[in-house]
Amino acid sequence: MEPGGQLNIQQLLEQAQRMQEHLVAAQQELADTEVTGTAGGGLVTATVNGQGEVTGLVIDPKAIDVDDPADTAETVADLVLAAIRDAGRAAAELQQQKMGPLAQGFGGGGFPGLPGMPGM
Repeated sequence: MEPGGQLNIQQLLEQAQRMQEHLVAAQQELADTEVTGTAGGGLVTATVNGQGEVTGLVIDPKAIDVDDPADTAETVADLVLAAIRDAGRAAAELQQQKMGPLAQGFGGGGFPGLPGMPGM
């Protein structure tokens, strides 16, 4: 705030523009970054981007028991789900790492330099 309690609207707009640019850059970085999750000691590996979208899945042939296809199918399904959950956890951590500082820049609900607004 300027002396006398007046807001500098131009400065506020510039800060908002910078915050939006940082947000867009962080979102693009998340979309471009991949993390992996594994299950079954590495028998299944899931790859997701930083936004949580599954981009790859690898199942080691050792996970397949040709003598018991029904049990193998159930086991592989469980391992796939576990690997995707593990990768999703890693993506959530990445999101917090990249986006958390931006949220803090809003002062918990307001713009930098301004108090947070009730109800937001």
